[in-house]
Amino acid sequence: MIKKFLFSSLIAICTLSTAFAQTKTKESGKELNDPDNLASQYFSQVMGVAVDATSNLKLYKFIYEWIGTPYSYGGNSKRGIDCSAFTKAIYDKVFNTTIRRNSRDIFSMVDPLSKEDLKEGDLVFFKIKSRSISHVGIYLGDNRFAHASSSRGVVISNLNEPYYSRYFYKGGRVLESFKKEFEVE
Repeated sequence: MIKKFLFSSLIAICTLSTAFAQTKTKESGKELNDPDNLASQYFSQVMGVAVDATSNLKLYKFIYEWIGTPYSYGGNSKRGIDCSAFTKAIYDKVFNTTIRRNSRDIFSMVDPLSKEDLKEGDLVFFKIKSRSISHVGIYLGDNRFAHASSSRGVVISNLNEPYYSRYFYKGGRVLESFKKEFEVE
């Protein structure tokens, strides 16, 4: 008798919570079966970025497919890749924009930005134990950025981590003039 009561109560609670979840979802304007919404939620959880920051699903899908790829200086494949090749691949495949191959040359193509002005898809540059730019990544939002780390391969890191905060140089947005210069005719 108690088992039947508990089972019936459990079914009632599940039914009510499902109805409540569907009502809340419809109120927010996003359907549960919306694949873009589900993908945004998934990538925001996996990558530690707010759901509203995941506006470019193509970007997040691309990064997700590369997470864990080992670092290889001069590499440009899933067997091993360096930071500038990873960034170049993102711009080629996600933004249909060709950028240069090394971090210093890429920096010459951008309008410099402070951390506060960064938006999803902007670039972040570092001077790691060097007087010149030696590392580049792509900004995701919420102080997170994707990059090919020399010690951990393709990962997502936080600009506020002491290491990256110490070596952060500037952010940058690719200038429109360069986007046109490198477009394929």
